[in-house]
Amino acid sequence: MTKDNPVHAPPAATSAQASGSPWVLRDYALIADGERGALVGPRGEIAWMCAPAWHDGAVFSGLLGGPGAYRVSPCDPWNVWGGYYEDGTLIRVSRWVTADGIASCREALAAPAGTGRLVLLRQIRAERGDARVRVDLDARGDFGRHPMAHVHHDGHAWRARTGPLHLRLTGADNARPGPGGGLHTEVHMPEGAVHDLVLEIGDRASGAHLDASSLWDATERWWDAAVPDCADTVAPRDTRMAYAVLHGLTSTRGGMVAAATTSLPEHAATGRDYDYRYAWIRDQCYAGLAVAAHGPHPLLERAVRFVAERVLADGPHLRPAYTVGGDAVPGERSLPLPGYPGGSDRIGNRAGRQFQLDVFGEALQLFAAAARHDLLDAQGAEAARIAVDAVAGHWARPDAGLWELEQRWWTHSRLCCVVGLRDLARELNTRGAGDWSRMADQILSSTRARCLHPHGHWQRAADDPGPDAALLLPLARGAVHPRDPSLALTRAQVARQLTYDGYVYRFRHGQQLLGEAEGAFLLCGFMMALAARTEGREAEAVRWFERTRSACGPAGLFAEEYDVAQRQLRGNLPQAFVHAQLLECSARLASSAGAAVTRW
Repeated sequence: MTKDNPVHAPPAATSAQASGSPWVLRDYALIADGERGALVGPRGEIAWMCAPAWHDGAVFSGLLGGPGAYRVSPCDPWNVWGGYYEDGTLIRVSRWVTADGIASCREALAAPAGTGRLVLLRQIRAERGDARVRVDLDARGDFGRHPMAHVHHDGHAWRARTGPLHLRLTGADNARPGPGGGLHTEVHMPEGAVHDLVLEIGDRASGAHLDASSLWDATERWWDAAVPDCADTVAPRDTRMAYAVLHGLTSTRGGMVAAATTSLPEHAATGRDYDYRYAWIRDQCYAGLAVAAHGPHPLLERAVRFVAERVLADGPHLRPAYTVGGDAVPGERSLPLPGYPGGSDRIGNRAGRQFQLDVFGEALQLFAAAARHDLLDAQGAEAARIAVDAVAGHWARPDAGLWELEQRWWTHSRLCCVVGLRDLARELNTRGAGDWSRMADQILSSTRARCLHPHGHWQRAADDPGPDAALLLPLARGAVHPRDPSLALTRAQVARQLTYDGYVYRFRHGQQLLGEAEGAFLLCGFMMALAARTEGREAEAVRWFERTRSACGPAGLFAEEYDVAQRQLRGNLPQAFVHAQLLECSARLASSAGAAVTRW
């Protein structure tokens, strides 16, 4: 707080006034500390944050039309918003140009973070001219069920409860409680002044001193240690951003959520709205493999630890997804919220009970990559052997596949296992490695007999002759020799049938035109770049990479899909595996052309 005590209490605002209608997804930014994340909107509102963990109930659910918000924004509604991330971090600076000057708010979730307690830092600055900034805090625990209660000032900070959660806010001594339990105030600051707000939310009351300067210093050091320079990649700044997103989505317990949100529509009113606040084994492997392509990094070690623990615990019954702590994903249920326009209010995920063969193949690739960097310990090696046994016992069985659809003989799942078995045999080179290689040959031979189209390209499934862009990834990673005609023919088939305006779609939905059923799938755009590189078509690979890289919002975040016609993000935000594939592409495209074929 500045010395002239610039906090003033205006009349209370309602929750609706503080939150308003949602923005298009590209306009949101993310702050995260590994244990939870928050979406920040252009009005300076925290539109979405679950607490104390990713999969817990939201305390700010305005993104889905629910109550609860934490807003810091200029009092003057006549303003233009903008903002940026401090390079290589998820420290966000929201910025508003008003008729009288420029105000900003630097914000972050303090790190290193604990699992039961979060600290949200907001630092208001009067950059040019005097600043008058409105602050509204209305926390509503468990998706809006619990308004703030027992609101009082203890002489040092405001304290309150929202359901079982305890709140503490410093920097707003002159705030006034509203009729609904929230807190409201204004901050008046002369040019150059800085004012700190610190919000703590936890599962128990805390007496720890909340010193804004110390918390900011620790958070800056945490990000500085977490994100490498990436000057050796083709897109250093975006690659640092990808590292920051992956780091921000990964818990100290190892699990990385697929995205920070739930129920954001892939396509309006289609029912494809899912809860991605869980750790998918496949996504975790993608992130670990991406980091391994660049070099050893704690994210690789965390991915290996998390996947190994899950394989050791569940063996052939490995689930596709878990909570970040390794627990089972709850089944789907609905909330009494309007949902994001075109979406729903669904939480939980039925995919947690599916059998997806490809996750074993991805796990084997991850373990092999760890071994290549001398990071595979005895626990990881044992998990690798269990995963091999699971492939041996189940590779011929129909599964739900990468896209979590009906049980079929999906080509992609088998090719992933081929790659994983070969990688592991090469990197471990231990007793039994020869058997792993022979198993890979057997699976490839059987899959070739059932899933290679008469025209020479790979088809989606034994009973589906259509193309699937997902096939490009195992082909790029060595399921077949780089000069095997099926690679070039499959990539050409995907380019002809599943691309538009330089963007790649997953597969066709019946007779619908591309873009009618869903958006371009950004993961697949980066897969196309990797496949082109494996073919030795470097210029084409860069072209696919750059086109896909353009499909982010102003904050630099990628969702799962991109609406090409409307240039809008679709699906949950930010999507971890898209950022992982950007990282991998950026690292591999910077290496020599021959590096892609060294496995042969």
